[in-house]
Amino acid sequence: MHMTSKLAKLGLFDAMVPRYTSYPTAPQFKPTTGSEHMQEWVQAVPPGSQISLYLHIPFCRRLCWFCACRTQGTQTLSPVASYLQTLIQEIEMLGRWLPEGVTLSRMHWGGGTPTLLSPGMIGELSDAVVAIAPLARTAEFSVEIDPNEIDAARVDALARAGMTRASIGVQDFDPEVQNTIGRIQGFEITRDAAEMLRGASITSLNADILFGLPHQDEARIAGSVQKLLTLNPDRVALYGYAHVPWMARRQSMIPSDALPAPEKRLKLFDTARRLFDWDGYTQIGIDHFAAPHDTLAIAARAGRLRRNFQGYTDDPADVLIGLGASAISRFPQGYTQNAPATSAYAKAIQQGHFSTARGHVFAGDDLLRARIIEALMCDFEVSLIDITARFPGSGARVTALLREAAERFDDMVQISETGLRIRPEGEPLTRIIARHFDAYDMSGAGHASAI
Repeated sequence: MHMTSKLAKLGLFDAMVPRYTSYPTAPQFKPTTGSEHMQEWVQAVPPGSQISLYLHIPFCRRLCWFCACRTQGTQTLSPVASYLQTLIQEIEMLGRWLPEGVTLSRMHWGGGTPTLLSPGMIGELSDAVVAIAPLARTAEFSVEIDPNEIDAARVDALARAGMTRASIGVQDFDPEVQNTIGRIQGFEITRDAAEMLRGASITSLNADILFGLPHQDEARIAGSVQKLLTLNPDRVALYGYAHVPWMARRQSMIPSDALPAPEKRLKLFDTARRLFDWDGYTQIGIDHFAAPHDTLAIAARAGRLRRNFQGYTDDPADVLIGLGASAISRFPQGYTQNAPATSAYAKAIQQGHFSTARGHVFAGDDLLRARIIEALMCDFEVSLIDITARFPGSGARVTALLREAAERFDDMVQISETGLRIRPEGEPLTRIIARHFDAYDMSGAGHASAI
């Protein structure tokens, strides 16, 4: 049977499955997990340990039609300044409950457009964080950069704050594709932003690019990737565009008849993948590529790759705390998510408690299944030695689960007494295979295409 036909038979071109940046996934979160859980779990962080911090800035000068993130448009800094003060209040509240001696292994500012912040705002926010948990000596501090919203003064402010890695959103450089998705960003302005960042000694550069966009074909995505490669990014995320207008209304501006068919999406991904491969990049998991010297590539080679809400990471911390509207935190005990609306988020913080609106308390075999899914997403394999070391007494249960998967996916996976491995030709099915180990009902969740 032709490989495309095999992939189709196993559901690659019509399945809707999670991206598995968490397990259980966010649609499973419930309002029974609230601010009291957040406070209790923050207090339980070991004194002197390292944690990660994510700060969400949900504002953009313009709203790109393709984006499904929780953001709002603004033409002035007034709502941003008001939100910033609430965010600083939340940081100070976190500091009151956080045990002594905690430092940050990673910090990420996302959005939205964090670079909407003025230089003064950048300094104020950074100072607030450092006051409760300074960056560790080996910490990584990354910020999402919009090349249309950056200048030398803001780059200098971010550098003074300790930023070590910049993440530039590219999506696609083709003018027709850009017009259709509402994201006008020329190659020259992107190149200038990269040069400005490197000129400020921000030597680690990430880039995001999308496949599956309207009017994309193999020639267009090849042209965009080749332009991107001239910027020598250290790391690239090649995400599949998720067309979910029932969740993100602005996507209704994008004509669905201009979107490539699922089989075409696979060809677009493979075209970009081969270009990254030819340029010496290592594929990381299902959708990242890294230069051999990049810390993500080093972590992958060492078996230390992990997956969280920012995608793939080498972060060793067990605790990730998300601050700001809609931000998600992960603790050893479970997940919490802040109120998504900025008004509800601000009201809770101003009343003096965390704005947790929902979450999940780990129970049953959640952590076991979470590790199996993370191993598949990161390494394309599950090691019985690793799983049974983490979860003593689970050998028989895990072996049964792996055998069920081997029967379901036939020659796309290889099973042995040491575990299960996804064969290279089966890697496009990774999210579907991971779904096999998901015990939760997905009938009411609006997930994205498997490819």
